[in-house]
Amino acid sequence: MNIRRSVAALSLCAALGAAAAPAAVADDGPAGRAEGLYGAKDPKFDGVWRQSLALLAQDAVGVTPAKSAIDWLAGQSCADGGFAAYRADTSKACDPKKGEFTDATAAAVQALAAVGGRSGTVEKGIGWLKRHQNEDGGWGMNPGGPSDANSTAAAVGAFAATGQDPAKVTSAPGKGGKTPYDALLGLQLDCSAKAEERGAFAYTAAKGKPVANELATASAALAAQGKGFVFETVGKDSGAEPKPLRCAGGKGGAGSPKDAAEAALAHLSRVMSDTDTHLKSAMPGAKDQPDFGGTADAVVALAAGEHSAAAGKPLQWLQGKDSGTAAWAKGDPGALAKLILAAHAAGADPRDFGGADLVRQLNATGPKPEAAAPGAESDGNGKSGEKKDDDGGVGGVWWTVGVCAVAGMGIGFLLSGRKRRQL
Repeated sequence: MNIRRSVAALSLCAALGAAAAPAAVADDGPAGRAEGLYGAKDPKFDGVWRQSLALLAQDAVGVTPAKSAIDWLAGQSCADGGFAAYRADTSKACDPKKGEFTDATAAAVQALAAVGGRSGTVEKGIGWLKRHQNEDGGWGMNPGGPSDANSTAAAVGAFAATGQDPAKVTSAPGKGGKTPYDALLGLQLDCSAKAEERGAFAYTAAKGKPVANELATASAALAAQGKGFVFETVGKDSGAEPKPLRCAGGKGGAGSPKDAAEAALAHLSRVMSDTDTHLKSAMPGAKDQPDFGGTADAVVALAAGEHSAAAGKPLQWLQGKDSGTAAWAKGDPGALAKLILAAHAAGADPRDFGGADLVRQLNATGPKPEAAAPGAESDGNGKSGEKKDDDGGVGGVWWTVGVCAVAGMGIGFLLSGRKRRQL
């Protein structure tokens, strides 16, 4: 995303901080970690987000997460089905207007749908998303907030993860309402934009002229394909380059979600080809630094579009020993999960990622998994078993579909940084 500057980032942190309960983490787990929670850092801004990504990454590579980890995430649900960024005291009611977030809710729904056994919580989360869909078909960060590409993309992933067609989720069911794709396509820069920005997405159109935003572009490119943080690879990848917008005389744009996704992927590929195949940070004072999370998001989106050659280049960069990726992700469950999801989407081995075993590193940041993937080196202490529904009823569709991402909600990487690239 084209930087939102530090003031916006701080305002987002303030909003999240106001919604979160006290920052202290209960000292009832290993290394001072709350029981079931991944990561030892203060979770007040990203607890639900990083937990969701961790569970998704483990499930994607065949690791059965610890029951305590699933319990922790499900326990963060608010009474109305929404999720806050983090609830230190789950006995206190959530603030439905300020304390609940689309991105956190959508990420949690995807994760709980993937691991199974929590259909009731998943259904309530889906219901929350439907109730808070904006008239333009999209979602804002908070209920009633202006639609943005990242939140809308996360919501699309939640519907896809639960077997629902996002194109049929309308703001006025049965009355010709708008779909999430209507909202997303309204944020794409068309042929009237500068040539180097065509196909990119803006974070939001709420504050004047839309501005190209790379993190929003990666998130929207994935969602426009109807996919979430994890998805099934088709296996028929021609390796072709993504197609840019077809412009004649500065007019026109994407006519369908598929065309919009292709144009966004073409934009990302073009941007990364100018920066040694990775995205750059847009944070003030760090403009020449790599954006590891954003690059991982781009890999996932390109892989979802069946552009293996285009996805392979940034993935190879992420695996490079000189890229700095290892230091960025060390001990960070959200970062490690993003890399695992990128490797999984692009057909690489996350257990040998530039010589590093990302799965083992992720597992070490939280409770010991129940079981490893069949044939893999042991990552847990149990055996893979049936995914039973602890909410009552059969989970069925909740865990049988592909789920996808980034994150950074897409959100860039963490909720606290998702506005940083919007000018």
